[in-house]
This record gives sequence, C-alpha cells and structure tokens, in this order.
Amino acid sequence: MLSELVIHYQDDAMVVAEKPSGLLVHRSSIDARERRAMVQMLRDQVGSHVHPVHRLDKATSGLVLFALDASVARDLSEQFALGTVDKVYRAIVRGHVAADCVVNHALRDEVDHRGQRIKGGVAREAETHLEVLSHWTVPLPVDRYPEGRYSIVRLSPRTGRFRQLRRHMKHISHPIIGDVRYGKGTHNRFFAEQLGFNRLWLHAQALEVRHPNTGQLLRVDTGEVTDFERCLDWLASHAKNSGK
Repeated sequence: MLSELVIHYQDDAMVVAEKPSGLLVHRSSIDARERRAMVQMLRDQVGSHVHPVHRLDKATSGLVLFALDASVARDLSEQFALGTVDKVYRAIVRGHVAADCVVNHALRDEVDHRGQRIKGGVAREAETHLEVLSHWTVPLPVDRYPEGRYSIVRLSPRTGRFRQLRRHMKHISHPIIGDVRYGKGTHNRFFAEQLGFNRLWLHAQALEVRHPNTGQLLRVDTGEVTDFERCLDWLASHAKNSGK
C-alpha cells in the first residue's frame, strides 16, 4: 500500500503532488466505500491542512495542485475557472488518430457541485487540443481484427468539464485504453493481459500556473512515468512504430 505521495513542488503557499491511478483526490459520495484519499495522505505528509484547487478522476494519475491556505486557494481556483492554467496530459488511445486536432464538443453535466450524479444536466462548451505523438500497430488479434492499432497522444484541455478528456476521446472514436466507462472492454483486457496489470492510460503530466505570491509562471512536470515507460517498452518490443 502506498505510504507517501511523490511531491514535485512545495513552498509556503502550495504543493504539487503526484496522484497514482486508483486513489481519490478527496472522499466522495460517488465512491463512498473508498476510505483512502489524497487530501488526507498529503495533509499528514506535509503536516498542514491542504486545499485541492482542482480534481482528477480516481482512475487518472498525475499532478494535483493544493493550496496551503484559503486565500491562495481562492487565487488558484480563479485561475482554473478563467482557463489560464496550462494542463498537459498523456494518453494511450484506441486506433490511429489521423492528425493533430481541436475537439469542440459540448458536454452535459453529470454531477452537481456536491459531486452528486444528475441526469439531464446542462450542456456546456468544452474544448480539448490533441497532438499525436506516435502510432503503434500490434501484430496480435484484438477483438475481430487481426492486429491492434493504438496512438500515444498529448491532450490539453482548455475547459474543465467532468471527465472531459475521456468523453472527448470517446466522441472522436478513439477512447482511452483502460477506460471502463467510455472505452471498449476488449482492448482494455488486451492491454491488461499483455502488461500484467490494469489501469486507465491517462496521466496529468504537466501544469503551469501563475504563483499567487510572486506573480511568476510556475511549470511543474512529472517527467517519465513508470507505468507509461513500461508500456512503451512493451510496444517497442511487440509492435511496429508507424510514426504519426
């Protein structure tokens, strides 16, 4: 069991820590049975109350920004609300994505401000920038096809809708591998069987904010990610890299 979180940046105003896949940022009624959460772990680790200013899905790994007091939390939350925070994710998706693109597709609210699930929510503007990093072809049968085709992409959300990246990738018919809700089980199981473990292949790799105290831009990057490097090693030894 994970005992400590990896901290990538810390000062007297805020902390940027890395969330592993499978850990909640904070306790939620959506997953009421889960007792462990990142907020409590980080609070104990740094010895101070922490305020999460944004969220990641439980299944998503990567950087989460926490304020160490309420005034800093308000400043950082406003930056997220205004869309001035630069966020970069890496993902492995089904199929060969044809080209870099911008996904503009409104998404209906699926939860309210308390995290409660709702039906018939309001459709809100949502925008995601996608950059294709590489294409891979696995010469093994997957589903009804003689080979599996996958892409590694960089995703930059310009809005912050609930499960935006996962829903946008489903919308363009390139769901993220390991996505139980929006993906396809055949491909999810294929990756889990080949790698020996299961996860959502979506990682919040970098973020850039304006520091509330200094006014300077601060960029934090996780660098290489063990799970992704392991997957890339497997692809390199079993698949053909067909560029982009």
